[in-house]
Amino acid sequence: MIEKVNKSRVISPFKPDNHAHGECLKSALDAAKLQCTNKGMRLTPLRQRVLELVWQNHEPVKAYDILDALKQEKASSAPPTVYRALDFLQQQGLVHKIESLNAYIGCGHPFESHSSQFFICQRCGSVAELDDTNVNRLIDSIANELKFTIEHEHIEIKGHCQNCVTKKHNSHA
Repeated sequence: MIEKVNKSRVISPFKPDNHAHGECLKSALDAAKLQCTNKGMRLTPLRQRVLELVWQNHEPVKAYDILDALKQEKASSAPPTVYRALDFLQQQGLVHKIESLNAYIGCGHPFESHSSQFFICQRCGSVAELDDTNVNRLIDSIANELKFTIEHEHIEIKGHCQNCVTKKHNSHA
């Protein structure tokens, strides 16, 4: 039996309409620079620009959308360059790949390794990131029971955020 511990940590909530995105973007870039410096890695101008494009809004962004934006700035941009930058950002814990959408989202807590559960709004596309201890313990317990070694844990839950539910409800009123 798994002991219930109430340790759900919202890493990145759904963003309200009045979200101060400029501060959010600056904070993400500052964290990325510090993270790379602490690990002795280089956040090159291209990697930083790709990270900015991932954080441009709080919806998952596809690699080819990033490529299109980069091509507007530098016509010679190519898919391998974008994928290498995204791979680097993933390895450093700065972005997550939302597998079901084949898209990327910025990590709200890059300074520590964590398991993430992603809540994806199917209406507006926004994503909330959680790290829930209860979910992690349950998965670890089942993996131990099955003698299964987890190498990567990635959970995606699709539904509708409160903002979209409220908008839908108000439009029917």
